[in-house]
Amino acid sequence: MKTIGTLIKAIAGTAFAVVLAYVFYVGAPDLIRRSPVPPPPAPAWSAAPGAAPTAGAVVPEARPDFAAMVEAVRPAVVNISTTQAVRGRGPQAADPMREFLERYFGESLPREEPRQSLGSGLIVEPDGYVLTNNHVVENGRMIMVRLSDDEEYEARVVGTDARTDLAVLKIQARGELPVARLGDSDRLRVGEWVLAIGNPFGLEQTVTAGIVSAKGRVIGAGPYDDFIQTDAAINPGNSGGPLFNTRGEVVGINSAIFSQSGGSIGIGFAIPINLARDLLPQLKAKGRVTRGWLGIGIAPLTPELAPKLGRSGPGGAVVAEVVPNGPAARAGLRPGDLILAFQGTPIRRADELPRLTAKAPVGSEVDLTLWRDGTEVPVKVRLGELPERPRG
Repeated sequence: MKTIGTLIKAIAGTAFAVVLAYVFYVGAPDLIRRSPVPPPPAPAWSAAPGAAPTAGAVVPEARPDFAAMVEAVRPAVVNISTTQAVRGRGPQAADPMREFLERYFGESLPREEPRQSLGSGLIVEPDGYVLTNNHVVENGRMIMVRLSDDEEYEARVVGTDARTDLAVLKIQARGELPVARLGDSDRLRVGEWVLAIGNPFGLEQTVTAGIVSAKGRVIGAGPYDDFIQTDAAINPGNSGGPLFNTRGEVVGINSAIFSQSGGSIGIGFAIPINLARDLLPQLKAKGRVTRGWLGIGIAPLTPELAPKLGRSGPGGAVVAEVVPNGPAARAGLRPGDLILAFQGTPIRRADELPRLTAKAPVGSEVDLTLWRDGTEVPVKVRLGELPERPRG
């Protein structure tokens, strides 16, 4: 078993790494280790036996029984395997010309070696549309989707979006397929029970449970970070698989973990399903996502910067750069402006602005509220289309 393609991020001065949760599987000995699990201690906040409950005390509920729910939702979860070409060096006997050049001219030519990666996904439409992570299928030469009943189909990529790490596949299955029911990730509460189903380390249809540890996490994966954090065990191979609530609704797409070793330490991240649902129509229809674009670079309003701009509190996005001839430049924005609101929605943190802008239709006129020279200034900007990433 190998884990590659890790995404390294420095978080809060620690040496933890953000590891994209997928695995290249070539055998998995000693994956399961058993250790005694002590009974959990009584909650520190619970009342002593016979004592009257104190104000604000909460009576803990029993852990939910996930068995019936798992049985109902498992058929919509799939295993995804891809064959990828990896550049390598060395002899290749099947190619006489390559062998001749290497033997007589001493050249060690690059060659492509097939490698298999494993991930997870979920069926979102009965005619065979499958939602997963982009990094699960990126650069895949052949993509195979195996259903819970072990039927296997070759899949084609319908659409991908690297910025949010989402991809949509299509398989031609025999008959209608069971579909995952999508929930509302905005209604998730911290502390709520959630359940993940996927294929960690190639172990298919593995179920793990935990709680929502936090919402709105920014981990440096991209400009639209808004992750659900969970302590449900998520490991390499879980990528692209669903995160369910206790009602059997999908609330997230498992995507990344914090880990020093590549294994779960109880800090996993899922893409909110509301974000995926918003992008599905574009991915199906166009194969990509178009987003609104202001044409600015932004920075957070720090305590050191706020007094210089005449602000006493947090909130807003500082305009650090304006793209020449871009939408913001044509509307008169300039470095040093502080964007307080977008279409009437207050900007509490700078990272909220790219998400709001991306959701707005290309070509639409939006209202911004700026803080400039000690006063609020309303400005209208006609959005452009966010350019494609330059290819390096």
